[in-house]
Amino acid sequence: MKFFSLFLVFFLVGCEGSKTYRGTWNATSADSSKLKFNFDAKKMSIEESGHKVESLSYTQNSVSIENSVSTYGIQVSDGRNYLIRFPNSKNEKVGLIMDENNNVIYTICRDSFLFYNEIYKLH
Repeated sequence: MKFFSLFLVFFLVGCEGSKTYRGTWNATSADSSKLKFNFDAKKMSIEESGHKVESLSYTQNSVSIENSVSTYGIQVSDGRNYLIRFPNSKNEKVGLIMDENNNVIYTICRDSFLFYNEIYKLH
């Protein structure tokens, strides 16, 4: 019984979003729209021009580290799946939000609004 309880605790904690991407992000889309994302442990919200556009719950369903590139998979309560990738292992203040087919939807940065081509210049 103790083993099952311990397993359940680890499983439930594992569904929470990683501390790596929790918090507020400046996001830029391919069409140059600027938004703010905020990730809590189990909810994410999106703001556009200072107005909350969407607030959804999510679960983290995967973690991958390959060649020092971290990628976190999340599933949003409406069924969509996204990948949050940090292409530079030395800078987790800059990343990408991608769809489940690895298409970049947003670039994200803690400090400013960046475009995709700027992400790789920062290496």
